[in-house]
Amino acid sequence: MDTKPIRVLLVDDHTLFRSGIKSLLSRHEEFEVVGEAGDGLEGIKRAKSLQPDVALLDLHMPGIGGREAVKVLAEEVPECNVLMLTVSEDADDLIEAIRAGARGYLLKNIETEFLLEAIRAAGRGEAVVSPQMTGKLLLGVRGMGKEGAPAGDEKEKLSPREREIITLLAKGESNKEMARTLNVAESTVKIHVQNILKKLHLNSRVQAAVYAVEHGFSQKDES
Repeated sequence: MDTKPIRVLLVDDHTLFRSGIKSLLSRHEEFEVVGEAGDGLEGIKRAKSLQPDVALLDLHMPGIGGREAVKVLAEEVPECNVLMLTVSEDADDLIEAIRAGARGYLLKNIETEFLLEAIRAAGRGEAVVSPQMTGKLLLGVRGMGKEGAPAGDEKEKLSPREREIITLLAKGESNKEMARTLNVAESTVKIHVQNILKKLHLNSRVQAAVYAVEHGFSQKDES
């Protein structure tokens, strides 16, 4: 059975970098680069017209940068899963991008295979963060407190099982790992994750992990 390729939009102000990524992806039939843009405004326009599955978005660009563009894309092209691809290792940039709606945050020095797997994961609607940024994400969230987080009373909307799931999300467990931990089907975990995102008005698993840390789910939930 034929599988449709993951349609990718490249948004970066460095032409040579875009060319390198395009060349890399063209070697794999599972990917199709459907468009390119050199700044955030053009990226937004291209995303609206092309409706890509995944957008690789640089953080710092002239004019409208990735920080502003990801907010617009999350609201106006929600089907497009945005992966930030940047040189910035700043925890504030990471957290702001995730809160704005990015599915993932990748550093430009990542290994080729990690990038390919990250695009595959984003195409499935999953979240991914460069390994060296995961610790900064959790530390940064703890340091920033609850500013910008969903209202605390929304925590009470979660069922006991959903509280277990979000606690495991904060630990970085995959659906398969959570299913094994809780002794349930992986499909059941997926349903719970989607319910959590809907109840808390979040866009991704990474946002859910941030929420979990901010609201104490990274510790054993005793309520």
